[in-house]
Amino acid sequence: MAEEALEPKVFPSSSGHMFNNYFTSGRTWSFKKSGLLDTRARRIFETTALGCAHDAYPFHMPLEAKAGPRVQADGHQMLMMSSYDYLGLIGHPRIDAAAVAAIGRYGTSTSGARLLTGTLDIHNQVERDLAEYKGTEAALTFSSGYMANLGLITGLFGPSDRIIIDALCHRSLLDACKMAGVQVQRFRHNDPESLREEIKKGPPANRTVIISDGVFSMDGDICCLPDLIAIKKEFGCFLFIDEAHASGVLGATGRGTDEHFGIDTSEVDLWSGSLAKSIPSVGGFVACSQEVAIFLQHASSPYIFSAAVAASAVAAISEGLAILKEEPQRVARLKANGDFLRHGLQDLGYDTGLSETAIIPVVLNDEITTGLFARKLRNYGIIAAPVMFPAVAQGVARLRLCVTAGHTPEQLDFVLDVFRQLAN
Repeated sequence: MAEEALEPKVFPSSSGHMFNNYFTSGRTWSFKKSGLLDTRARRIFETTALGCAHDAYPFHMPLEAKAGPRVQADGHQMLMMSSYDYLGLIGHPRIDAAAVAAIGRYGTSTSGARLLTGTLDIHNQVERDLAEYKGTEAALTFSSGYMANLGLITGLFGPSDRIIIDALCHRSLLDACKMAGVQVQRFRHNDPESLREEIKKGPPANRTVIISDGVFSMDGDICCLPDLIAIKKEFGCFLFIDEAHASGVLGATGRGTDEHFGIDTSEVDLWSGSLAKSIPSVGGFVACSQEVAIFLQHASSPYIFSAAVAASAVAAISEGLAILKEEPQRVARLKANGDFLRHGLQDLGYDTGLSETAIIPVVLNDEITTGLFARKLRNYGIIAAPVMFPAVAQGVARLRLCVTAGHTPEQLDFVLDVFRQLAN
């Protein structure tokens, strides 16, 4: 059982210590349209100042050692409840050993971009591993999941095309569309009929691409993939699914959204994903046909003009994929932990939104309430990240809890007991 927090713990980051006392009491700003920081900055500075003034600034909490279910953060031992380490693989001895061995052989940097002098033999191997994992002809790696989406969309599409995207898709996809200059339409979240309407009423285009997340990062629900495939075929569109939060999470072996629904990977034209979540490394990937991969190797700016992913990260990716293949029980344990915590929070009367995966929002609506709730949780030794506008719409602020396969039943019971106390 959790004990009552009689006195607030001291967290330097909560008072904005990292800003070197910039947010002093009574400080005001007069951002102007002509300034380097224009009027758009006002909200950020005012809300940050408010958080610091109440010792409740919720972001940039510094971890002092490796992540996991328990972490050393800001001078305290804490229970981490907002980590993307879904499979509990951070710190796995095989992965650490593979990364260290790669540094011994290749050093800490490739010192080049992939197209020129930055490709190592293990880059080619890890891309074969990723293609095998996802069941596609080929795969490419990028420096992050964000850059994978940027590289894919800007490399393939332009102003003569249109993209119809789920309203709750990740920001990286929208940013990529802006950079590509492609025509963008949004359909209501997970609403096939809204998608049909948008396809019918949209402007003429050479190619129409439907885009959705596999698992939505703020709500933890799963896309309606069978409907998207049916509509793609009905209207002759292409389909692109971002698997950042689905890889290692969905399906019996963690292959993702296609395995969850029992659908062949080839039913989707383009896949992307993260290599910094279930796979505990850094980078992102695109899984596609061989001809698309060859084209992107010579036409995608983020691939051509970014330094290649370091060998240590590449080795960690391959070893992480190997462990996932050998230990699919991690996926089952992750699902069980997610179901347990979600149902427990619901029984306590909390709104967990649309969640059906390891991402479990606790929707508190008001931003100040959400920020203060996160600060109270710190007093109990729990890290739970608040998510506010513009990451989510105004009025639906939430704590975003993420369970992992590494959480124990005792830890999840403790979290539920704290939420029970704070509900009173």
